[in-house]
Amino acid sequence: MFPERFSNLPEYAFPRLRTLLDSRPAGGNVVHMTIGEPKHAFPAFVPEVIAENMAGFGSYPPNDGSPQLQQAIGDWVTRRYGVTLDATKQVMPLNGTREGLYNIAMAVCPEEKNGQKPAILLPNPFYQVYMIAAISVGSQPVFVPATRQNNYLPDYGALPEEVLNRTTAAYVCSPSNPQGAVADKGYWRDLLALAEKYDFQIFADECYSELYRDTPPPGALEVAAEIGADPERVVIFQSLSKRSNLPGLRSGFVAGGVETMKRVRQLRAYSGAPLPLPLQRVAERVWSDETHVEENRALYQAKYDAADAVFDGVPGYKGPDAGFFLWLPVEDGEQAAVKLWTETGVRVLPGAYLSRDVEGDNPGQGYIRVAMVAPIDEMTPALITLRDCLYM
Repeated sequence: MFPERFSNLPEYAFPRLRTLLDSRPAGGNVVHMTIGEPKHAFPAFVPEVIAENMAGFGSYPPNDGSPQLQQAIGDWVTRRYGVTLDATKQVMPLNGTREGLYNIAMAVCPEEKNGQKPAILLPNPFYQVYMIAAISVGSQPVFVPATRQNNYLPDYGALPEEVLNRTTAAYVCSPSNPQGAVADKGYWRDLLALAEKYDFQIFADECYSELYRDTPPPGALEVAAEIGADPERVVIFQSLSKRSNLPGLRSGFVAGGVETMKRVRQLRAYSGAPLPLPLQRVAERVWSDETHVEENRALYQAKYDAADAVFDGVPGYKGPDAGFFLWLPVEDGEQAAVKLWTETGVRVLPGAYLSRDVEGDNPGQGYIRVAMVAPIDEMTPALITLRDCLYM
């Protein structure tokens, strides 16, 4: 016997893509633009730090992260957002942010609210772990469209009061994946006011925050501190994967109010898998260094300019404000992905694979997601090939 709660899940995006494309021959040299796996160089000092701390593989790592790593993260939050945290009580390193984005619902979301089945709000499209977290704790995932009409950010305030009265949490990704939209301070202020009115928490996935065009995206903790919001209202999630080109290091963190983090640490003590000590030492060093981040950001800024030039004049094109994905309008995402693959060998992800149908409408249906992670001299010709195939 198997649990019914997962019985109607669609196949995950990338196996689904393989089913769609792998039986068809590529129409040219294969170019992968599907997965958001950074390809820029990670900091040169990483191997040296690992080598210096190899003995740490012989010890169990501390479950809550080393004090040095906690402090390095706390110091980064202060530098980046002007918010001071008690690093021992309000910060916990993660073995990748997916762990935290899933377990936060386990740790803090109640079994019912106002005598009803709880709801957890999600943007649509969305990072798929949000939905699984909601289902796993017996909540109703409420999919809220994030479309061009609302600047690709979900309008949770437009939901019926019946839903908001039983909402326990709302996930927000800013900068957003896949669209690259940034929640400004006004958006965060409005959402914090809504959360206060209806008594729910905000789970802010900010893993793309260090890749942007001109202005650093504001953070949820930053705005919460500015307006004096309840510190338990906001939980943020961050990662070294995009900021520092270290997806394989699996170093992220969760930070929030003291009471929230107490419950997060308690669950982690039973079920977590902390980062090995040598990798914690690497993460400590990487969170403390901004030079490599500035260099990395400059590479992405050049890619934004290249993409804007390639797609200049393409109807409906909007370059990302941040992150490293293009969210390109097409008539049908699956058909576009098949055409592109069979005629050129360029491989992209249909937007519908990142979203769910709600009342017969899928906000990702008319899009493809394109990852701009390859070096610019590889990326630009692939984008030109894509444009010529789909838009010319």
